[in-house]
Amino acid sequence: MELFLQIDTWVALLTLTFLEIILGIDNIIFISISANKLPKEQQKKATFLGLALAMITRILLLFSVSYLIALKNPFWTIHTSWLDAGFTGQSIILFVGGLFLLYKSTREIHHKMEQTGVTEDTLTPKKTSTFSTIIIQIILIDIVFSFDSILTAVGMTNGIDGALTIMVIAVIISMIIMMIFANTVSTFVNNNPTIQMLALSFLILIGFMLIAEGAHLSNLEIFNKTVGIVPKGYLYFAIAFSLGVEVLNMKIRKKKKS
Repeated sequence: MELFLQIDTWVALLTLTFLEIILGIDNIIFISISANKLPKEQQKKATFLGLALAMITRILLLFSVSYLIALKNPFWTIHTSWLDAGFTGQSIILFVGGLFLLYKSTREIHHKMEQTGVTEDTLTPKKTSTFSTIIIQIILIDIVFSFDSILTAVGMTNGIDGALTIMVIAVIISMIIMMIFANTVSTFVNNNPTIQMLALSFLILIGFMLIAEGAHLSNLEIFNKTVGIVPKGYLYFAIAFSLGVEVLNMKIRKKKKS
């Protein structure tokens, strides 16, 4: 109990909970788009189960912090005249996760554009996937998003007494909040097909960012040029700006219909 009598504990807990929610928004979007391919009666179940699995994955990773830190050590190095890299477990996970997001997002966009026309009615996806297939996809992407989230948590609470307790509580609180609002976000995305396309575009951006981050963690150099990290602030600004423009477009379309 002494842990919660310290002001630093509450500051760290509130800040970390807020960051976990922000970092989990892209996870909710992915789960919503994936669950939308299921029959309506299974969508809420898939969304809830997906977020529950995300919470369990994050907590398990938190108890494996020492293992995560060990993944920073290169297990495979390449040294050539034009390429230099030291691949780590962290970089491989981020790289593969980024590729998976690119594949999934572009496949979904291609599927929607293949339908006759691109109006809001024809952008509604067909329910062709099975429940187990969707859950497997959600588990895979949960691992990638959890990895990024946990690394942020570890970095923020490093050196604080009771860091593990703070991180677990922050993850549980943030996931409960996301579970409460997940169906609202899912309904909004599903009822506004243009938002679906925008969300898929965001996932492509996030995929590229994960690949770049994986390359950066590998200390990748191509022709003596180091691959730098993409500041997340740029990505969040681009997403917020695009979403703001789309909200204005939605209001204009609504006025024209009325």
